[in-house]
Amino acid sequence: MIVLVPAYEPDGRLVDLVRDLRAARPDLHVLVVDDGSGPDFAAVFARAARAGAVVVHHDVNRGKGRALKTGFARAGVLWPGEDVVCADSDGQHRPEDVLTVADTVARSRRAMVLGARRFTGAVPARSRLGNGATRRLFMLATGIDLSDTQTGLRAYPSEMLGWLCEVEGERFEYELELLLRAHGAGHSVVEVPVATVYLQGNASSHFRPVRDSLRVYAPMARFAASSLLATAVDYALLFLVHVLTGNLVLSVVSARLASATVNYRTNRRFVFGPAGRGAALRYAALVAAVLAANAASMQLLVAGLGMPLLVGKILTEGLLLAVSYTVQRRVVFAPSAGSGLRGPTTAATTPPAPRPRERV
Repeated sequence: MIVLVPAYEPDGRLVDLVRDLRAARPDLHVLVVDDGSGPDFAAVFARAARAGAVVVHHDVNRGKGRALKTGFARAGVLWPGEDVVCADSDGQHRPEDVLTVADTVARSRRAMVLGARRFTGAVPARSRLGNGATRRLFMLATGIDLSDTQTGLRAYPSEMLGWLCEVEGERFEYELELLLRAHGAGHSVVEVPVATVYLQGNASSHFRPVRDSLRVYAPMARFAASSLLATAVDYALLFLVHVLTGNLVLSVVSARLASATVNYRTNRRFVFGPAGRGAALRYAALVAAVLAANAASMQLLVAGLGMPLLVGKILTEGLLLAVSYTVQRRVVFAPSAGSGLRGPTTAATTPPAPRPRERV
């Protein structure tokens, strides 16, 4: 088992974490990634190394996501086939909770394990509100209810490490991107409860509320943007064809076929990522089923009950949206067996080196 700790300008709590983990499990490997902290923090990393950690360095600050990818790649080279637990360096993850998450991933296999905080007691307002908002947005975007989408205490089985190096994201948005991409890549997510620890009002956090929140929410915005784009195409063509032809069924069918094509291409490229074999055929079957239900509903509401076209359209879409999205997420863009989307068995491939970025 490997514990990976990305660290930027850490203090003695990093050393304490390394020492406590090694004391609890002498066979545990601890890998620390110095994310460009600079010479002022060299002594802290030297002490972490003396406590039993392997330390690798970025020459400049590149962000938590890049630090994690560096760690995943190095772990696959140094200790192939070992699972990895990620913990923060600021003392917010107790050694016993780190080990609990480690034991869970060892039992579960092929599942991403999250150490889910309870958010009880003295929790800074920005942390409580931020997690609550992200949790609800994540639920709306994916249909998956997780209690803590922002936890940094996570464990990944060794089979997942190659995929982890391929997912986009360089900074704080990377960990949310992993959750958004997990299902489409065939990885399940489980949670285990851990303690909620905030020291000195979370003063040691390098999270910038405005800039990094935008980065964190950007992946979820793609989900919403894809649906809004398809909806705009659907509504525009519905009314255009209806004005030109006066044929309600033709209008519904034409608009839905065009919007479905836009939605499929957008979701495949920007939202769910590569899918398993037969995704296009599964999506076509879904479109046909939704189209039939859409046309029948519109015919009933507009032609049968005399409801205005816009009202009928809104009601119909509201009824079908949840079903359509759930099927896309669980069936259409799910990887097929043997598709290779789960990543290699080890993470020996080193991710491409990024261009140096400014220190923030």
